[in-house]
Amino acid sequence: MSSNEFRVEHRYLELPDSFYTRVQPSPLTGARLVCFNHRLAEEMGFHTSNPEEWTQVGAGAELLEGMDPVAMKYTGHQFGMYNPELGDGRGLLLWETVGPDDRRWDWHLKGAGTTPYSRFGDGRAVLRSTIREYLCSEAMEGLGIPTTRALFMVSAKDPVRRESIETAAALVRVAQSHIRFGHFEFAAHHEGPETVKTLLEHVIALHFPHLISLPEDERHERWFEEVVERTARLIADWQAVGFCHGVMNSDNMSIIGDTFDYGPYAFLDDFDAGYICNHTDQGGRYAYNRQPQVGFTNCQYLANALLPVMDEDAVRRGLRRYEVAYNARFLQNMRDKLGLQQTQESDLGLIMDTFSMLHEHHVDYTSFFRGLSNLASRGHSPVRDLFVDRSVADQWLERYEERLAEESRSAEEREQSMRAVNPKYVLRNYLAQQVIQEAQNGDYEPMHDLLEVLARPFDEQPESEHYAALPPDWGKHLNISCSS
Repeated sequence: MSSNEFRVEHRYLELPDSFYTRVQPSPLTGARLVCFNHRLAEEMGFHTSNPEEWTQVGAGAELLEGMDPVAMKYTGHQFGMYNPELGDGRGLLLWETVGPDDRRWDWHLKGAGTTPYSRFGDGRAVLRSTIREYLCSEAMEGLGIPTTRALFMVSAKDPVRRESIETAAALVRVAQSHIRFGHFEFAAHHEGPETVKTLLEHVIALHFPHLISLPEDERHERWFEEVVERTARLIADWQAVGFCHGVMNSDNMSIIGDTFDYGPYAFLDDFDAGYICNHTDQGGRYAYNRQPQVGFTNCQYLANALLPVMDEDAVRRGLRRYEVAYNARFLQNMRDKLGLQQTQESDLGLIMDTFSMLHEHHVDYTSFFRGLSNLASRGHSPVRDLFVDRSVADQWLERYEERLAEESRSAEEREQSMRAVNPKYVLRNYLAQQVIQEAQNGDYEPMHDLLEVLARPFDEQPESEHYAALPPDWGKHLNISCSS
């Protein structure tokens, strides 16, 4: 490292040792640095003029002084069924750092080899899924949605068997916390009330310090309310940008409200309210329109884990915050997307009718709202041309413009605010697939180019117009599975 301004901590290791197992990473062979996130590194408090010096850390072949890798233990509900056998099966928490702005960062090496929690897996990550996580976590950051981040990734020569033989890779994922709802489920189901309380106080001390001075009962109740509200707001933000997570198991639910774990995700192309982005989710449990309810269900799983240490009425009150927070955030998000500053009772009807129209006519979600963001300056064509039946668009636009007539802002001001919330660029699956194909041939430049575009998704970027194009037929509804 050329310079650093962070301090190293190991606060997770203050938890009972049942929460982790010390594991040394298994080195990858022939590792090559693929991407290094310089902007993020500076946020975290360090700078390197030679990112290649991190290659062996990413490959699991070298540990820096102070790194003490552990595999985390947690459990959780997967597709609605409780699984006690979970834990970090291919990832290791290397250390925690605190940057110059006092923000905490967990460094987690994904693809580090087998751990006691690998459940017959090989502990590896493949190039395809590692690129997908890198791209999407940074895309979500660009969109302003809470997320884990990607610090750097390496590729390697090791063959990995999935549906076919693929190439190994590893990612250093960073986040303010890697603790999930599943940690609390593990504590409640397997360790007992004192351990639940220990974990709860640990999370409050590190991530909710504004609650520390409150009396215990109030502290715990306020904390649970905040976790529930953060979760609700996060999912409302997903719905607003048309993001489908794909695997909303409780062990993938961040205790601080980050988007966590990027497997079979998708951003909607042609709008389909019931879109299922994970082809192994045959029952559609995690379909786009079910995500808000699944978020609440996961909060219920967390609530059940807290009952040994919290009053049942307090837990129930906390759960009631979910619907209130979700509805408020979702309604505000959609008003912002439609450019509605004045509040009208009829707005919810307009919003829901808009979703129904987009669904019935299979209209591209991102392009529709971006087209609305330029309606006054560029006319109706960018919106109308998304419809096979232009008369449907005309009828809706007439209703919409009647509503806009009740607004007091100038069209220019409204368009500016709408462009700030309606992205022109999202990580469509076909774009990710194109980058992956080039990377598998050894060319990572397209990945770097796409990352630059996704860092500024609301800007016009006329030189990058092709990234905003509607997907080709082959690029719609790509089959994405949990296999990684």
